[in-house]
Amino acid sequence: MSELTELNRTIHVLLVEDDEIDAEQIVRSFEEMRLSNPVTIVTNGIEALQILRGEAGYPRLPRPYVILLDINMPKMNGLEFLRTIRTDAELKQSVVFILTTSDNDSDMRAAYNDHVAGYFLKKQTTYAIFGLPTMMKNYWHLVEFPLKRPPAPS
Repeated sequence: MSELTELNRTIHVLLVEDDEIDAEQIVRSFEEMRLSNPVTIVTNGIEALQILRGEAGYPRLPRPYVILLDINMPKMNGLEFLRTIRTDAELKQSVVFILTTSDNDSDMRAAYNDHVAGYFLKKQTTYAIFGLPTMMKNYWHLVEFPLKRPPAPS
């Protein structure tokens, strides 16, 4: 399997998805494209924050990473999570793609107002057809990622 890397560093994927079938489809589609990037799956925004911050016994997710975020989740939904990371000095530059069933215009506007890299609807039957792994592969090859954490606020 090939691994997408940035300056010989692995790009990690944080998948924030409460639907087990959707999560399996995403991981399977990455495998079908022979992408061996590590994928960490959590089921809500609170767990995602804990992984990104290295809290509650979770090891901190290494940089560089990309977040694939569902909107409709329990405990902390995707838009709440997005607002939270955009106000966090260490997380505000995180690259986030929304993957959702919500075609609600207010959800799209809220996501783009919080600087998502893209908003994708889960209407297709599989992520392989949806083209997610192809889009991610192209994105990772073309975009530069900061490797270090931002400086702590003074």
